[in-house]
Amino acid sequence: MATPLSAAAVLAALRAEGVRVVEVGSWRTHNRNAKGAWGPVNGSIVHHTVTKGTANTVALCRDGHSTLPGPLCHGVIAKDGQVHMVGWGRANHAGGGDGNVLTQVVNESYGTRPTAPTKGNANGTDGNSRFYGWECENLGDGRDPWPAAQYDAIVRVQAALCRAHDWSAKSVIGHLEWSNDKIDPKGFTMPDLRADVAERLAHPASWSPGKTTPAPAPSPEENPMAGITKQDIYDAVWKTDQIPAPADAPDIKTNKAWAAQSVLTDVHGRVRRMDATVAAQAAAIKALAAQLGGGADTATIVAAVETAIRDAVIKVDVDINQES
Repeated sequence: MATPLSAAAVLAALRAEGVRVVEVGSWRTHNRNAKGAWGPVNGSIVHHTVTKGTANTVALCRDGHSTLPGPLCHGVIAKDGQVHMVGWGRANHAGGGDGNVLTQVVNESYGTRPTAPTKGNANGTDGNSRFYGWECENLGDGRDPWPAAQYDAIVRVQAALCRAHDWSAKSVIGHLEWSNDKIDPKGFTMPDLRADVAERLAHPASWSPGKTTPAPAPSPEENPMAGITKQDIYDAVWKTDQIPAPADAPDIKTNKAWAAQSVLTDVHGRVRRMDATVAAQAAAIKALAAQLGGGADTATIVAAVETAIRDAVIKVDVDINQES
C-alpha cells in the first residue's frame, strides 16, 4: 500500500522515464475526491478506450458523459505515444472488482496473471480508490493496431509508477483482470506487458533500448482481417453518409448528406438523362428536317423538340425508379 503520488511527483517520474507528457487544463485538481477516498493505492490499471481520434478521446476521458462524470482516468495514452494528463485524484476508471485480485496485487503473489475475477462493477470492491488508471486510445476490437510508440509509452508509464513506489511489474493489471465484466485491454496480453515493464525496471529510468519496443504481433484470432466479410467491406465503403447532396436532389430536404452509393445513383441518372436528351434532339431534328419542306415555323420546331426531350427524360426517370 502507498500514498498516491502528488501531481508534481508523478510528472517528474513520467518525464524521468522518457514519457512525453501533455498537461490538459487544470488536471492537477480535476478529480472525484468528493465522492470517496483515493488511496492508499496498490497498483495501476490499463484500459482501452473504444474510441477513435485523440482529441475527442482526451475530451471524453476528461469530462466523462451524462451517466459517468469525468475524469475517467488519470492519463490518456494516445496513438503517437503522448500521455495526456486529464485528472489527478479519484477517477471513474476501475469501478468494482475482485477483492481476491486486490490481495494478490498488494502482495504481488500471483504467477503470470492473477486468478480470474469473479466480481464485477456492480458487486465488487471499489477500485477507484486503490488504483491509478490509464486509458489507451484504441477501438478495442482486436483489429485496431497498437503503434510501437503507443505501446512503448504504456510500458514507460507503468514502469514510472512501479519505480516511484518500489513495486514490481505485478502491481500492473488490466481491467479484464480486475473485473469479470470487462475485456480491456485487447490486442496485447498483460503477461507480455508486465514482462516488458519488468525489463525496463531492470535498468535505470533513463534507459533507452536500441529500438522502440514493438507492439506485440496479433495472435491468429486477432488477425486484422479475421471475421470481415464482403458485406462488411461493402457497408464501410458504400453506406457512409459523408458527401453533401446536390442542391437539385429530389430529397435534399430530408437527406442532406448522401452515402457513396447515392452519389453513384445520382450520377447514373444524370448520364441516362443526358443520353436521352441527346437522342431525343437528334430524332426531333431528323423528323423536323422533313417538315421544313412543308413550311413549319420556328415556334413549331422548338415546341416539337422540347416535347420530344421531355418525353424521353420522363421515360428514363421511370426506368431508373423501377430499377431501384
